[in-house]
Amino acid sequence: MPLAVVLILLVIGSILFHILSPWFFTELASNWSMVDFTMNVTFYVTGFVFVVVNLFLAYCVIKFRYKKDARAAYEPENKKLEYILTGLTAIGVAAMLTPGLFVWAKFVDVPEDAHIVEAVGQQWHWTFRYPGEDGELGEVDAERISYENPFGIDPDDPNGQDDVVVYNPEAHLPVDRPVKFLLRSKDVLHNFTVAQFRVKMDLVPGMNTFMWLTPTRNGRFEVLCEELCGIGHHTMRGAVIVEDQNDFDSWLASQPTFSEQNAKPAGNAAVGAAQYAVCAACHGPQGEGIQAMNAPRIAGQSEWYLKRQIMSYKNGLRGVHEDDAIGRAMVGMVATLADEAAVDNVVAHIRTLPDNPAAATIEGDFDRGKKLYAVCAYCHGGDGLGRQALNAPRIAGSSDWYLARQLKNFKSGVRGAHPADFYGFQMGLMGQSLHDEQAVNDIIAYINTL
Repeated sequence: MPLAVVLILLVIGSILFHILSPWFFTELASNWSMVDFTMNVTFYVTGFVFVVVNLFLAYCVIKFRYKKDARAAYEPENKKLEYILTGLTAIGVAAMLTPGLFVWAKFVDVPEDAHIVEAVGQQWHWTFRYPGEDGELGEVDAERISYENPFGIDPDDPNGQDDVVVYNPEAHLPVDRPVKFLLRSKDVLHNFTVAQFRVKMDLVPGMNTFMWLTPTRNGRFEVLCEELCGIGHHTMRGAVIVEDQNDFDSWLASQPTFSEQNAKPAGNAAVGAAQYAVCAACHGPQGEGIQAMNAPRIAGQSEWYLKRQIMSYKNGLRGVHEDDAIGRAMVGMVATLADEAAVDNVVAHIRTLPDNPAAATIEGDFDRGKKLYAVCAYCHGGDGLGRQALNAPRIAGSSDWYLARQLKNFKSGVRGAHPADFYGFQMGLMGQSLHDEQAVNDIIAYINTL
C-alpha cells in the first residue's frame, strides 16, 4: 500500500509541477510555431502515457496485494488486450511522429526569396559571411584557411571579392524576411542554435548543412553551440541582432568585404614609433611594462591580440565597468590613436621591440599550478605562446601581476561584462575553475616557467 500511495503522489506531483513549472519555452521569435506545436503534442502524449501507466501500476499494487489464501490466475495470453495495447501504442507513436514529418517537409523547403548568411563554427567561436552585391558567396576551401583568410575564400573567385566578412560572433538579420543559414565547421562537430528561433542544425566537418527561418521580432538573441565540441563548449556563445531593414542595410554597408580586407595596408612601424611615444610613458620605451603605472609588458605579444584589445577600448568593450578604473584610463589613452590605421602602425612598432620576459613577482605551488594549467593549455598552448585560431593570446613571459589581476577581473565580471565582449565573457566562464586567490597564484607561478 505505501508503494501505491507513492506512485499516486508521483503522478499528482508531476502534473502540478508541469502546471506550476518555473521552466518554460523562451518566447518565439520566428515563424516556427509548428515546432512548438510538435513539442506540445509530444509532451501531452508521453505525459498521458506516464499518468496512465503509473496509475495502472498503483491500481495493480492495491488490487493484487498479498491476501492469505489468494491464488494467481494463469492466463498465458489475451488477444483482445494485445490488440488494444498495440492500437493505442500505434496511435500514440503516430501522433508524435506525424507533426514532425510536416515540420521537416517545411524545413527542407527553403523560400526562393530567402537571403543567405553563412555561419562558420570553430572551437570556440562563431564568424559570419554575407553575399555582396552580386548575391553569391565565393568558393571556399579548408586548405586556404589562414590568419589572413580565416574563411578560406578562393582569392581567384570573382564572386568572393565582394563577400561581406564578419570576424566576430555577432550577426545581424532583417526582421520579417526569410533567411537561409549555410553552416560550416572548421574543426569538429558544432550545432548552431538560437532558442527563440526554435530550429537548429549541426555543423559537420567536411559538409555544408543549412537551416532557414523568418525572424518575427526585433531584438538581440544568444547563439549557442548545442553539440559537445570540447572543453570550451559551454563558452561558445554569439549573438544574432534582428532589426529593421534600414538598420540592417546600414550595418551591412559598414562591414568590410573580402577584397577590402585584403587591400588594407600593413602597419608602418616607423610611423608607429612616433605614435607609440604616448604609450611608452606607461608601458616603457621597450614595451617592458611598468607595474607602478599599472601597465603590463606588451613586447612580444601577438599582433592580432594587441590590435583587438586596443580596438576593444576604442569601441567601448573594455574599460566601461565602474570598478575598472585602470581600464577607463586606457580608454582615454587609446583615443590618441585616431583610426584603425594608427592602431596598425603602433602595433607594428610594438612587434619590433625586444621580446624579453617580464620578471616574476608572484610565488605559488608550481605542481598544483601545472595541474590547473592543463585546462588553459587547450587554448593558450602547452608552451603558453597562444593560439590565434582559438582566440587565445600569448601568456608566457607576460607580467604576472597583470595576469593575476585580469583573472580576478574575469572571475568577478569586471572584464567581459559588455554583451559584445564575447571572448571576455568566455574567459569569465573558464576562470571560474580557479576557486580562490591561491589557485590564481599557483597557476601564475607555473606560467612564469613557460
